[in-house]
Amino acid sequence: MSVDHLKFTMIRIEKSVYSPPERSDGKRILVMTLWPRGVSKDKVDLWMKELGTPRDLIKSWKSGNVTWAEFETGYRKSLKGKEGLLRSLAQESKEKTITLLCTEKDPSSCHRSILKKAIESYV
Repeated sequence: MSVDHLKFTMIRIEKSVYSPPERSDGKRILVMTLWPRGVSKDKVDLWMKELGTPRDLIKSWKSGNVTWAEFETGYRKSLKGKEGLLRSLAQESKEKTITLLCTEKDPSSCHRSILKKAIESYV
């Protein structure tokens, strides 16, 4: 199999929006519904609020009223109708690094991990 047939993406999720920008981040994309307090606009290259977690869902998650599985299901539902955005990010991630950002420091308990998988499904 030639390299042309392999699918590579460069999507990073290990940083929060509070992490200082680095060249290796590539394009820093904030994926939150609301702009985080205390964050200046120069910390991100693009704000895609439509890919943030719906407010009621994040509130339920943070208060412990939904499990991670329920949160994931709810977040994936919120991505319905946004396939064009996901495809666009998938294409961009094949050409250069993108870093998905929000305020959560642990990507394993953040919608960024779900979003990364959703984007990669279009590669």
